[in-house]
Amino acid sequence: MATLESQRSVRSGSQFITRQQMRALNNFFTAMLFLLPSLLIFVFFVFIPLLKTINLSFYLTDAIGRPAAFNGIENYQRIFEEKDLYNSLKVSLTFAMYVVPTSLIFALFLAVLSNVETKGISIFRVIFSSTIAVSGATASLIFLFLFHPAIGIFNYILDLVKLPRVQWLTSDATSLISVSMVTIWLTLGFNTVIFLASLQGIPEELYESAKIDGAGFWASFRHITIPMISPTIFFLIVVSTLGALQTFTQISVMTSGGPVESTNVIVYLIYRAFYFNGQYGIAAAMSMVLFLIMLMLTIIQFGVLERRVHYN
Repeated sequence: MATLESQRSVRSGSQFITRQQMRALNNFFTAMLFLLPSLLIFVFFVFIPLLKTINLSFYLTDAIGRPAAFNGIENYQRIFEEKDLYNSLKVSLTFAMYVVPTSLIFALFLAVLSNVETKGISIFRVIFSSTIAVSGATASLIFLFLFHPAIGIFNYILDLVKLPRVQWLTSDATSLISVSMVTIWLTLGFNTVIFLASLQGIPEELYESAKIDGAGFWASFRHITIPMISPTIFFLIVVSTLGALQTFTQISVMTSGGPVESTNVIVYLIYRAFYFNGQYGIAAAMSMVLFLIMLMLTIIQFGVLERRVHYN
């Protein structure tokens, strides 16, 4: 009898394991079914183009971009022998340094103001998040008129306060700063909304306890707000840095890389090599260099900044 009972228990156990496995398989295939549209988009619009770009960077091409002859790493040697790549990398990194910290600081300031519950605060939130709905091309055209040296409102304001006019987009000293201002304005809405959502997720009890202990606004902001939103700060630093390094529209519409290559960021350099010069292999090689730089910066940010992130 004991032997029969043990056999039945083994059989029932095996049936139980089989049911669990079937349930896990069903859950897996159900999840894959829901993920299939996104996976297909990633495969056809990210992974396959990436592989084709890697392949193309090792080839000479014909007039329409088809691989014609394998030339190994000569495309990479060629771009590193020219000064254009180094200048564009310098401009791109400088542009990112202008845009990322400034945008995040202003966005956090606006988010803190928006987090105050008072009458009419919803209107304030809508105004400062409205830049999300504005495309880069539209914003660039608007600021193109605002920066106009003769009829632009910025120089008109300088005239009113008796200050000399500024050649915003036609001087190599101010053009990159001007484009950075447009990019900061464009990214301000998104960053503000993300910061506001993070601030509203902080338990109010933490501030009440700090207030009872005698902490003021700045002490609470430093010891409660910043640590609690540190995952959001880290996320926005990574995303904003990658976005700044991939900026194209503002450069194309407002300056076309000039004057004197002062706004010729690496993405626009790739565009010119591909579209104007027909150097498809060179453009692919520069694209891979940009990809590796962005990958290394992301790894460094995760290695350095994530240590200061408080997830609990």
